[in-house]
Amino acid sequence: MKPKEIAIIGGGPAGLAAAEVLSFSGHSITVYDSMPTLSRKFLLAGKSGLNLTHAEDYGQFVMRFGSASDRLRPALDAFSPLAVRAWAEELGVKTFIGTSGRVFPTAMKASPLLRAWLKRLETCGIKIRTRHRWTGFSGRDYLFDTPDGQKMIQPDAALLALGGASWPRLGSDASWLPWLQNAGVNVASFQPANCGFEVAWDDMFRERFAGAPVKSVTATSDAGIIPGEFVITRHGIEGSLVYAHAANLRERLASQGEAALLVDLVPGRTLERLVKDLARQGGKSSFSNRLRKGAGIDGVKLALLRHFADDTDLTNPESTARLIKHLPISVSRPRPIAEAISSAGGIRWDSVGENYMLKAIPGLFAAGEMLDWEAPTGGYLLTACLATGRAAGRGIAEWLKC
Repeated sequence: MKPKEIAIIGGGPAGLAAAEVLSFSGHSITVYDSMPTLSRKFLLAGKSGLNLTHAEDYGQFVMRFGSASDRLRPALDAFSPLAVRAWAEELGVKTFIGTSGRVFPTAMKASPLLRAWLKRLETCGIKIRTRHRWTGFSGRDYLFDTPDGQKMIQPDAALLALGGASWPRLGSDASWLPWLQNAGVNVASFQPANCGFEVAWDDMFRERFAGAPVKSVTATSDAGIIPGEFVITRHGIEGSLVYAHAANLRERLASQGEAALLVDLVPGRTLERLVKDLARQGGKSSFSNRLRKGAGIDGVKLALLRHFADDTDLTNPESTARLIKHLPISVSRPRPIAEAISSAGGIRWDSVGENYMLKAIPGLFAAGEMLDWEAPTGGYLLTACLATGRAAGRGIAEWLKC
């Protein structure tokens, strides 16, 4: 069979995963990317420690993708968290499991893994074209803006792996939306995911506590009761614990116009014990001393209590304890999508075949964050990008045999 031309548009994890699968197909594969170098968001994510995947029970892992879990399951089954770790080891990158169950390279950084990966792809004959920005269709042709002017290609098959709409300065700007919609592809509007939320702090609180971490707490929403920590910002709250509840908070704001993150400031104590500990404090002590001695609360936690409490909430041990155990932090809206770690929305699953080909455009496939799914931080995002990229690569290979 004569080798076919395959264009992979987007050089992030999903696109490179597809290229790797297709490198064994005997076809000619070219990866196009708008940036001067590949996988910039991947490198940025790995600056503070590349979270490759998660080591929790696989049955629980696949449920982290919410309503898209069933649709993603075949791709994840074929490239599970264990397979991700084995793949990294093949590239010479050893991994370890952190205390939270997150999996990291022993060197923590993304750059050694990316270098080894790109070297493997180059050895397999994959061609890379940077500074090639896809600008839409002209009939069956794909148009690109390049340093040498406009370029047109007509591959036998193509994959779009252009990311969602978060971090647009790194290339994921969703500029492709109108081109696919005009071609009959259904797309759900992009929304921020794994994002911070705005809170109406007063000026004194903002100036004093912006940047302060709130540690050793649990937060509750429809997403469950989750331990962790978050950070006060000038605009509101952010951090891993907030991200874990972001989808629920966002949906509540959209449907009800209001939402609150319910925080337990002292999860190690029951309500009953806390009431007793507070009641033992002498009435002559200041309120801050009673909270510090009776509940171990001071600093930013004390300030949060005072910020969200009504005048009657802190008048006796019972009402004070209830507020400590169930402090509602009201949020007004998500921070802008350009600040979000990832995005929700994208190409709807009813527009995507089982092989990841777009039903409205034969020969064009899609993978990664372009598709309509979301997941919390913790290695889930990267694993699903790799898995869908590989699934789309297999889909292309099978389709070209027809």
